[in-house]
Amino acid sequence: ITRVSSNESTSADDINPQSPADSSPSDGGSTELTDEEARQRLGVSSGGLDRKKTIIGAIVAIVFLAIVFIRVIPQFGSYSEAITYIQDMTWEAITGLIIVTLIYLWLYGWPFVASTPGLKYKSGFIVNQSAFAVSNGVPAGGALGLGLQYAQLTSYKTTPTAATASIGATGTWSVFVTLFLPVTGVVALTVSGDAAGNYVRAAVLGVIALVVVVGLFTLILRSEKNAIRIGHVCDSIVNWCIHRFKKDKNVDVTGVIMNLRVDIVDLVKRRWHVITIAQISVSWAQFAILYAALVGVSGSAGTIPLLAAYGCWAVSQLGIMIPITPGGLGTVDAVLIGLLTSVGVDPGAATAADLVWRASSYIPQICIGLICIFYWRWDIRKHGDQTAPAAAAA
Repeated sequence: ITRVSSNESTSADDINPQSPADSSPSDGGSTELTDEEARQRLGVSSGGLDRKKTIIGAIVAIVFLAIVFIRVIPQFGSYSEAITYIQDMTWEAITGLIIVTLIYLWLYGWPFVASTPGLKYKSGFIVNQSAFAVSNGVPAGGALGLGLQYAQLTSYKTTPTAATASIGATGTWSVFVTLFLPVTGVVALTVSGDAAGNYVRAAVLGVIALVVVVGLFTLILRSEKNAIRIGHVCDSIVNWCIHRFKKDKNVDVTGVIMNLRVDIVDLVKRRWHVITIAQISVSWAQFAILYAALVGVSGSAGTIPLLAAYGCWAVSQLGIMIPITPGGLGTVDAVLIGLLTSVGVDPGAATAADLVWRASSYIPQICIGLICIFYWRWDIRKHGDQTAPAAAAA
C-alpha cells in the first residue's frame, strides 16, 4: 500500500498563478507548478537513492525481520505445522485463491486513475504497481517510489500540478484507510462476540481518533485560515517536543500543511468519493486473499467466522505504521498470527494462512511491478517524443 512524504516548505511567492491558457482538465488546483517546484513539494529529486541510508535501512530491516520470524512468531505460530497445512490445500482452494488474487491485482490499478482525471487504467496500473515494487522491495525506498510515481504520471501527459495533487491525495487517503481499518476491525471483533468487552473501549478510542483526524483534515481543506491556525498549533507542539531533547531545530508544520492544502484541495473536493472507493476496495480485496488462504489451509477442520477473521486482519494493519520494514512486513504478520490464534485458529493454520497471504499478495506484485518499470522504460525510449519532459529526469 502508497505513502505521503514530508513536503518541503514552500512560500506563497513560489507559486505562480495559472493563466487560462495554462489550464488543463487534469489540473489538481488553480495554480501551475514547474517541474522543479513539484519535485520540491514531494520531497524527491532525480539523484536516486542515498546509498548509505539504503544500506543502513537494509541491515536494520533484515535484523528486525530475523527477530520477528525466527524468535517472535514461533512463540504463538508453528512453521512445521504450517507446511503440512499448505501441502494439504486442495486444487479448488488454490484456484479460488488465484481468482481472488487476480481481482486484487486488477483493483490495485485504480487508485491513481481515481485521483488523476484523464489517466487511463493501463497507465494507472503501471504507476501503482511500479511504486509498490520500489517502495516495498527496497529498504528506505519510499522517496524513490514517490519520484517514480511523479516521473511516470508526467510521462503520461499529466501536468506537474496534477501529478503532485494525485500523489498527495492518494498518499493521504492511504493513511486514512490505514487508520480506518483497525477501527472497523475492532467493531467486527465486537460484533462477532469474541471477548467483546476487551475491544469496546479500544473501539471508542479508535473512532474518536479517526473522527479527530478526518475533522482536522476537513477544516484544513475548508479554508486557508483554518489551515494556518491548525498549522500554528502543530508547530508549537512539535517544536516544543523537539526542544525538549535540546535540539536546535524548528519544523515548519504550517508550511507542510499549506502546501498539502494547495496541492490537493480542488482535486479532493471533486473526487474524494472516487478516491475513497478505490483505496478501500484495494484493502478489502487484500483481506479477501487472506480469508481465501485461511479457508484453503483450514480445509475440513473449518475456519473462524468472516467477521472474526476480518477483525484480526484489520487490527493487524496497524503494523504498517511501524516504518522499520517495507509494507509492514514482519510486524503485520506477527500481530495477525497472534490475533488469529487468540480467537481459536490452530497455530499451524494461522501461520500457514499468513504465509500464503503474503506469498499471494506480495510476491506477484513485486514481480509485476518490476515488469511495469521495465515496460515503462522501454515505452519511454520508443515514444520519447510523446512524453512529458519531466519523465526523462527519473
